[in-house]
Amino acid sequence: MNKNIKEKLWDIIEQRKDELLNLTSELIQIPSENPNGKIKEVMDYIYNYLEHNAIDKEMVSIKEEFPNIVASYGKGEGKTLIMNGHADVVPVGDRNKWNFDPFSGEITTTQILGRGTSDMKAGLAGILFAVKLLAQNNIELDGNIKLHVVSDEETGGDFGTKWLLDSGYGDDASACLVAEPTSYSNCEVGQKGSLWINLKSYGKSAHGSIGQYVGENAITKLMKVLLRIEEMSEIEGKFEEKQLGVLKDSKTIAREALKAEGVENVIDHVAVNIGTIKGGIKTNMVPDYCEAAIDIRMPIGVRAEDIKNEVKNIIDDLGLTGIEYDFNWNSDANYTDVEEDIVKSAVKNAEKIWNKEVLPAYQWASSDARYYRYKNIPTIQYGPANTEGIHSYNENVDIEDVINATKVYIGIIVDLLKSED
Repeated sequence: MNKNIKEKLWDIIEQRKDELLNLTSELIQIPSENPNGKIKEVMDYIYNYLEHNAIDKEMVSIKEEFPNIVASYGKGEGKTLIMNGHADVVPVGDRNKWNFDPFSGEITTTQILGRGTSDMKAGLAGILFAVKLLAQNNIELDGNIKLHVVSDEETGGDFGTKWLLDSGYGDDASACLVAEPTSYSNCEVGQKGSLWINLKSYGKSAHGSIGQYVGENAITKLMKVLLRIEEMSEIEGKFEEKQLGVLKDSKTIAREALKAEGVENVIDHVAVNIGTIKGGIKTNMVPDYCEAAIDIRMPIGVRAEDIKNEVKNIIDDLGLTGIEYDFNWNSDANYTDVEEDIVKSAVKNAEKIWNKEVLPAYQWASSDARYYRYKNIPTIQYGPANTEGIHSYNENVDIEDVINATKVYIGIIVDLLKSED
C-alpha cells in the first residue's frame, strides 16, 4: 500500500511541477537577506501559503524581527517527523558580479536563478509543497509532520531553530529532515563543529624609524600567535569503527566536489580560517593594537573545549604578554547513526528516484541540523543544490534536482509515517 501512495504522489509532483517551480521562484523574489532584508515579508508569504492550503500553523518568535512558523499535519499522535527549512538568505554582495538579477527567480529551461535558490528556498519550497500535496489528497498518516520554518539560520539560529527547540517545539520528535543543500547523491548525516576566536594584541607605540629598538609591535606579536593557530589544521578527528565507511565516502565526495589538492582532509581535520585582521594607525608608527577574528571548524571527535585549551597553551608557550582572546559561536561536531530509519529511507528513495548510488556523508560546514542532534533527534540533511553559487555569486539550482528532492521528501514521509494496510 505504501508503494502505491508514494508513486501516486510522485506522479502528482510530475504533473504539477510548474506549481513547485513557481513557488520556489516566488520565494526567491522576496529579498529576505539576513541581516536587513525583507524577512517578515517572506514569512508572511509562507504563512499565507499554508493558510490557503488549510494547514494548521502558528507564527511564534522570541524576537519580533525574526518570526518563525510552526505548522502541523497528521492525526496528533504517533511518531513525529520534523521538517525544517529557513527562509533567510545571505546578502547578495556586489551586484556587479552577478550575471543576472539575484532576486529575479528566473526559471530557465534547466535552472532557477537567484540568491537563495540552493541555500535554501528550493528545499524549503519542496517541504512546503510536499505537505500541501498530502493535505490536498487527504492522505491519512499514522503520525505527524511538524514544519519548522525559521528566519534566523544565516546568523546562527539563536532566534530560530535553537529557540524553537529550547522552547519545547521539538519535544517527542522521532526524526528530523532539514532540507538544506546537499548533492543529490549524498545524504548528510554529520557535520563539523564551529568556534570563532577573537584575538587582541596590545603593544607600545613609537616612531617607525626606530621600531626595531623602541616600542612593541602589536601586529608582529599577533602574527606569532596566528602562525601557531594555523598549525592546528594538523589536528585530526576521532572516529568510531562504524563511522569509517562514511568517513571514507565523505572524503571522496569532498575531493570530487571541491576539486582541490588535499581538500578531502577538510572532513577529518580541524580547519582554520583567519577571517579578518586589523591593526596599526599609520605606516611610520609602531602599532600598539591589532586584532584578528578566526573561524575554526572541528571534525567529529574534536570538541570546542579542546581547541580552547590549545589556544591557551599556544599563548602560554610563546610567553607573550598583552594578548587577550575570547570565544563565541561555539558548537560541537554532531552526527546521526547511518542505521537510523530516516537515513535508510532517504538513501533508498533517492536511489530509486535518481537511479544512482546515494551515500550517507559527513559535511565540512554546519547547519541547524546540529540543534536537533543535540536533542538526540536522528537528523539528516538533504536538499537540492549547486554548491558553487552558495554564499557566492550567480547562485542557481537545477530544476530536476528541485523536483526529485521533493519526491524524496514524500518518500521519507510515507516510509516513516504511513503503515502498511
